[in-house]
Amino acid sequence: MSHNPFLISPDELAGHLGKPGLSVVDASWYLPAQKRLAEPEFETAHIPGAVFFDQDAIVDPASSLPHTLPAAADFGAAVGRLGIRETDTIVVYDGMGLFSAPRVWWMFRTYGAKDVRILDGGFPAWRAGNHPVETGKVSPEPATFEASYDADAVATLDEMRRIVDDGALQVVDARPADRFAGEAAEPRPGVRAGHMPGARNLPFLQLAENGRLKSPEELRAAFAAAGVDPDAPVVTSCGSGVTAAVLNLALETLGSRQHRLYDGSWTEWGGATDTPVVTGS
Repeated sequence: MSHNPFLISPDELAGHLGKPGLSVVDASWYLPAQKRLAEPEFETAHIPGAVFFDQDAIVDPASSLPHTLPAAADFGAAVGRLGIRETDTIVVYDGMGLFSAPRVWWMFRTYGAKDVRILDGGFPAWRAGNHPVETGKVSPEPATFEASYDADAVATLDEMRRIVDDGALQVVDARPADRFAGEAAEPRPGVRAGHMPGARNLPFLQLAENGRLKSPEELRAAFAAAGVDPDAPVVTSCGSGVTAAVLNLALETLGSRQHRLYDGSWTEWGGATDTPVVTGS
């Protein structure tokens, strides 16, 4: 479908709509400061046949942290109710172009889906191409998603403590530079400002242009400028585990298979009382 096996263009997707084995997923999610509501926007307009993936609902109900991964059986049941199978070609998009869709791309892959794409340019590119939209709520036909959890894709708090202590792995933080440096307050109450000792900062927006992932050459240059070797093992982090996945998408695009995502991210690390935090760039 595309020269990048993790992306699909709006024109390519338009040519495949309605075909068996294709699932289209609106993974839009917004920060409170963005003053946008994802599900009402979905009901106002979405790609024909798409379903809405609620990133605040398909989570671990026992966790106090935002966006914590659910148990595999719970994930499978939730996306099965959306009519998605792990054998489908799954195309994920969001309302900003490249913001929250990579998180859901990463989640599907972590739970065993093999063919997961991101719509290049997201819903803005779809609309710009004058492709059709649908309105209203949807009622998908339920399906069976056989979920299998890939623990190697995820880093836990205990693992991050060891990683930070021994400094053996690269930790890359996708938050904006002022939050990484501790110069701007965190948006969530009780979360300290700063970053993990030894972490590098690569704001996710530096990997995109006009809502699209940059070229492999530009991605490699961005990692190099941040002091990160994309060919060596990497653990990604951000505020709550959403935009870190943009880094994982970029790493996968560059051929890396040695990357993990710290699911608790800075909300967990900065919210703890016994984890080391440093400030400055």
